[in-house]
Amino acid sequence: MKDYLLGLDAGNTVIKAVIFDRHGKEIAAASAEGHSRMPYPGHVERGLDELWTNARLVIRACIDKAAIRPEGIIAVGCAGHGNGLYALDHDGQPLLGIQSLDTRAQNLVEEWRDQNVGDRTYPIGKQRPWPSQTPTLLAWLKRHRPDTFANIGTVFLCKDFIVNRLTGNRVSEVSDMTGCGMIDVANRRYDAALMQAYGLGECLNLLPKLLESSDIAGLVTDEAAAQTGLAVGTPVVAGLFDVVASAIGSGVTRTGAASIIAGTWSINQVIIDAPQLAGPVFMSSTFDRERYMAIESSATSAANLEWLVREFFPHASPDGQSPFDLCGELAASVEPAGDDPLYHPFLYGAQQNGTARAGYYGVAGWHSKAHMVRAVFEGVAFGHRQHVETMRKAGAAFNEAILSGGGSRSLFWPQIFADVLGVPVSIASSRETGALGAAIAAGTGAGVFADFGAGAASMVRMERSYGPNVQLEGHYARRYSLYRDVAEAMAPIWRRLASSSVGMVGVAA
Repeated sequence: MKDYLLGLDAGNTVIKAVIFDRHGKEIAAASAEGHSRMPYPGHVERGLDELWTNARLVIRACIDKAAIRPEGIIAVGCAGHGNGLYALDHDGQPLLGIQSLDTRAQNLVEEWRDQNVGDRTYPIGKQRPWPSQTPTLLAWLKRHRPDTFANIGTVFLCKDFIVNRLTGNRVSEVSDMTGCGMIDVANRRYDAALMQAYGLGECLNLLPKLLESSDIAGLVTDEAAAQTGLAVGTPVVAGLFDVVASAIGSGVTRTGAASIIAGTWSINQVIIDAPQLAGPVFMSSTFDRERYMAIESSATSAANLEWLVREFFPHASPDGQSPFDLCGELAASVEPAGDDPLYHPFLYGAQQNGTARAGYYGVAGWHSKAHMVRAVFEGVAFGHRQHVETMRKAGAAFNEAILSGGGSRSLFWPQIFADVLGVPVSIASSRETGALGAAIAAGTGAGVFADFGAGAASMVRMERSYGPNVQLEGHYARRYSLYRDVAEAMAPIWRRLASSSVGMVGVAA
């Protein structure tokens, strides 16, 4: 009997494979970490051959760990990081992988801002150009790498590449293509006027067939089966933008429900019935065949803690405690005070400002390592709050949220989120919400579940919750105001720092 669903979650660094049963129990998991290439400042790329190698290795390892027959897997779903740019050449071979941390197109975005290009793209695609956005990167390649641009046969997203390797088909789906600003959101289709607004009118033929997330994209080929251990003919669904997958995998499926993801990116999203709001939000995506996801996001979240650990806490403590747990304990040991250091989480730029940079402010001689760690925890939460306030002003209201991503694994950080955001925060029991959401999509496409809501009801459970500390409401309001004021004051300095790199040896346009 076929009892299992396989979910894949391909992030900017790690790809995971998780096998679940029909009730959401995790049977086995495997992961592999990839490597980014940074050939020039602002350029963040990956090798597609390595991505597929890692994908097939984790699938096989997961099946081996589960000790199940591959024929027992009902279907496969894949989630992947949105935006960036993944391309095949005209022969269908891997050509280029640009990650969503890339900021090479910042100057192009500023040029387009002066030309009001966003006024043409937003009414159709519900996004304004930004540096890591797929069409912006494609336009950058057209201008600065014409030879590479001429070799592109297909443009799609990270998880689409993996689906292509599994099935041989070149497809994408509405959640990812909406999330990267490539389709008419209201009509759920590619749009010639939108592509022309990006200066890409000739590129419609580079876009793959567009499916819904739970549609069957194809079947596992003989070659892919031999490489992964999957059974030949296993259905593979089109999959999901990973932020939408994480929302579903954490139980966020009803209109008005909110998902906060503290991962590499700060993701803040609310399900809405229509893609029109009272004010602009950063992007919209689809949730299912009828509803939409209002999304405010930037690469400003738990990647900051990963950087802190990598550079300053690289090893576990002698008693085996992980450096991430140690950081949580250090942050929790600090009694909040008005003169605590502030931290801006802009290691990879800020939303709509690729020149923004991370920094500590207000550090004094009496501040300790623990204060510096806590400042990172708070600064990331302030970044999320800024996005949340934008959505609330636009009319995407909510009064509670489910937190997922790496930040949710901390026993302390979710409390800071609850205090800074001013709403109760719950944590789903599954740590692999992206893979779980992808598995729910696979189950929906294969007919195991009637829809995403039914799949989440069957497979998602809550683990713990945090209420906001009302006594800290004023404290965090004051600190958040300082956080915003310092960022505004630093903006011209960040621009000067960025301009100082122009003309440096090895720096590309």
